[in-house]
Amino acid sequence: MSALDDMLAGRPYEPGDGELVSLRKTAQGLMRDYNQTIVGDKTRARTLSQLLGTWNGAVIRVPFSVDYGKHIHFGPDCFVNYGCVFLDVCEIRIGARCQIGPQVQLLTPDHPRDRESRSKGIEYGRPITIGDDVWIGGGAIILPGVTIGDGAVIGAGAVVTRDVPPDAIMAGNPARPVNSKP
Repeated sequence: MSALDDMLAGRPYEPGDGELVSLRKTAQGLMRDYNQTIVGDKTRARTLSQLLGTWNGAVIRVPFSVDYGKHIHFGPDCFVNYGCVFLDVCEIRIGARCQIGPQVQLLTPDHPRDRESRSKGIEYGRPITIGDDVWIGGGAIILPGVTIGDGAVIGAGAVVTRDVPPDAIMAGNPARPVNSKP
């Protein structure tokens, strides 16, 4: 098993592994290239196709930051606003027609809770899955291992620590259900 295999499987891995460093370096170059573009630049589609696992034509405003990019998969007709950070040490799957506000963070990496294990530099991750027609408000943070059901709404600034059922509206830190849709 390679460090990449361990990382994608959610097992502990060494982030300084040479293959992982090389993959992040490639992603950083593609991020740099993409983040220097403006709407209408002909290079945008090619760069996002190279950076992401599945782009599917998602509209992604710059700046946009990833760890690897290749583990991010968009369904059709998605929109990602300015300044989003998608850390993809495990897969991030985003359904169709999702709207993601500015400064949203999708964070798959995790770290051991005890100091001794953390000091060894070992990491692990858990995937994030977002259903169809989800709206994530600006500044929300989605933590490792979370699944958000179809049609859910995540309020601005929410910190989502647990799975969200379909059509739920969640707000706060930690995110909790809100009773009604506007």
